[in-house]
Amino acid sequence: MLIDTHAHLNFNAFKDDFDRVIKRSLDKNVWMINVGSNFKTSKRAVEIAEKYKGVYAGIGLHPIHAEEGFDIKNYKELAKSDKVVAIGEIGLDYYKDYALFKKKQKEVFLQQLDLAKELELPVIFHCRMAHNDLLEIMKGTKLQGVIHCFTGGWRQAKEYLDMGFYLGFNGILYKMNLKEVIEKTPLDRILIETDCPYLTPPKLGAERNEPIFLKHIVQEIAKIRNLDFEKVAQAATKNAKRLFNI
Repeated sequence: MLIDTHAHLNFNAFKDDFDRVIKRSLDKNVWMINVGSNFKTSKRAVEIAEKYKGVYAGIGLHPIHAEEGFDIKNYKELAKSDKVVAIGEIGLDYYKDYALFKKKQKEVFLQQLDLAKELELPVIFHCRMAHNDLLEIMKGTKLQGVIHCFTGGWRQAKEYLDMGFYLGFNGILYKMNLKEVIEKTPLDRILIETDCPYLTPPKLGAERNEPIFLKHIVQEIAKIRNLDFEKVAQAATKNAKRLFNI
């Protein structure tokens, strides 16, 4: 089996056929964690997860929505579902205009880290062009989590790994040179994800990514590390079950 640790079937791209996409994935033994970006999509992730065995949810306020403000009461209510396995995706995003509200991003991020500590849940981190600040904030914390869609270099990767975090790899590896990071990251710290509907493997020629395409990420990692597909798949699945307690 495989576990897509970062999917968005709770987004509008799947509003008309999420059931079919999920069933297609589960039929191929691909489980998934649908990840929220604000309260609406977090609630949707929980509602979907409660319908299926093998489908889970992450809840959180994405940094690009930080100006909406974080209502901890609403998210705590969502977290009562036993299908909620993480707080996320949360973090920092300094891409273009988002950098204009860094202070608000950090404020909301810290509030959500406190919630993760209180609920004893792992964190799904979003980080774009902000690794130095994220690393500084996370120093000395006891939280567990994954750096989703890792885009940094080996120095930054090693700092995250030394803190005990996992690194999440998806279709971004077709756009960036992550060879050194993938080669050096211990197999027991690698997670695989699609970030669907985004980052579709280019050779598929499909506009919309989905969990069933996760095998292509495993194949690429196995190729880079000169390992069998099954060895990478089994390690990544074991890692996901360990981190998210599923």
